[in-house]
Amino acid sequence: MGSHAGEVLIVGGGLIGSSIAWRLAQRGIRVRIADAGGFAQTQSFPNGEASTAGAGMLSPGGEFTAPSPWVDLGIASMRLYPEFVEQLHSETGMDVDFRICGCLQLPSSPEATSVELQRQAGIRVELRDIGLFYPDDAIVDPVALLLSLRKAIVARGVVVETWRVTEIESNEYLAIVIASGAWSGALRVSSGGGVIALPESTPVKGHLIGYQMRPGLLGPYLRKGHTYIVQRSDGFMIAGSTEESVGFNTDVDAAICEDIHRRAVEMLPALGEVSPSKRWIGFRPGPESATGPHMQRMNDGEGNATNVWLAYGHYRNGILLTPLTATKIAGEIAASVAEAS
Repeated sequence: MGSHAGEVLIVGGGLIGSSIAWRLAQRGIRVRIADAGGFAQTQSFPNGEASTAGAGMLSPGGEFTAPSPWVDLGIASMRLYPEFVEQLHSETGMDVDFRICGCLQLPSSPEATSVELQRQAGIRVELRDIGLFYPDDAIVDPVALLLSLRKAIVARGVVVETWRVTEIESNEYLAIVIASGAWSGALRVSSGGGVIALPESTPVKGHLIGYQMRPGLLGPYLRKGHTYIVQRSDGFMIAGSTEESVGFNTDVDAAICEDIHRRAVEMLPALGEVSPSKRWIGFRPGPESATGPHMQRMNDGEGNATNVWLAYGHYRNGILLTPLTATKIAGEIAASVAEAS
């Protein structure tokens, strides 16, 4: 690709990579994104991507039930979301269907939720006759969010290329960010000729189904165990999901979709009168780490800081952690650039 010493290269053009690019571009830093999937694949549900395949639940309440770094990260990122989407709207004029609608978690057996833990962490939770209600949980349309981010970064001069990176020398760039989800750990990244050992990443496949329903049918979104139902403002309703360790297999399994439909009908009987109009899959970037996602600057084999940052391993929470990841990584890179200049 030649030398781009004045640019930050971001490998991965999903929500994480695009949001980091946006925050860097706002600081006047030149950015280039290498997007393996192609810049045009945003208004559908392309298989193999996490950003546009997820339901868009922003659920620090319903998602975290045991002490871990994920709890604090999720809460912190949720607090950033309103300003994050407001700034995006001011730059693009696009609606990303961000709504603080709350989440109703129905009882499951065994009940895994620790109400006391969540309250101590600062999560509001109300005990109701039919389950637990999390009033501050929200939703966002990840497809609309990605479209808005891409409009914002293009307007700010970010270069986006269709380029599947397999190996890269970091010294050709001002900095490099690895944000290619489940594909990240397979990259060969070198710094000054020495290879940087990246943490493992694996795909965790998940099936989802969608229904076109009457808008406003569902207020708070519903969760029960590993099943959830979310409704967009236009009425489109999404039910999911599964966790499958089958590599990068993109097949949509009709039997798995039928099982999700059955579980969804148990939670919302109105879905028993219709059939899903969409069925698709996505790949969560695993494996889940007890220490949280990989969001750090890498060292070389001798403990010296390189110009390589990691932004992957978000597992089930990439959409939720998008604002926090962008703020952290872009801030660190900007500080490094300022220090070096």
